[in-house]
Amino acid sequence: MPRKFELKRATNGQFHFNFKANNGQVILSSELYKAKASATNGIESVQMNAPHDDRYNRLTSTKQEPYFVLKAANGEIVGTSEMYSSIQAMENGISSVKTNAPGAPTEDLS
Repeated sequence: MPRKFELKRATNGQFHFNFKANNGQVILSSELYKAKASATNGIESVQMNAPHDDRYNRLTSTKQEPYFVLKAANGEIVGTSEMYSSIQAMENGISSVKTNAPGAPTEDLS
């Protein structure tokens, strides 16, 4: 299973996307968008911003689990990662997004 974006419709009718690794695990998730075109723009924003290390905020949850958010040049969050078991695992997730998101295909499941 290649790395890809999956564009989906939520139960409330809004749209969102996930960036998935080769093993099918979600690396990055978007917020909900009212319009499908906005979600598509969000995918394009991830692809554009992914290579830039300064666009990643490395954070820790209240349960002390590392995770990251990817921001656009304007500071808007375009994706949030899953929680990781270690800082190294989080860095591996960031590396995967940097390397694979720019050319990843989108599967429209909406």
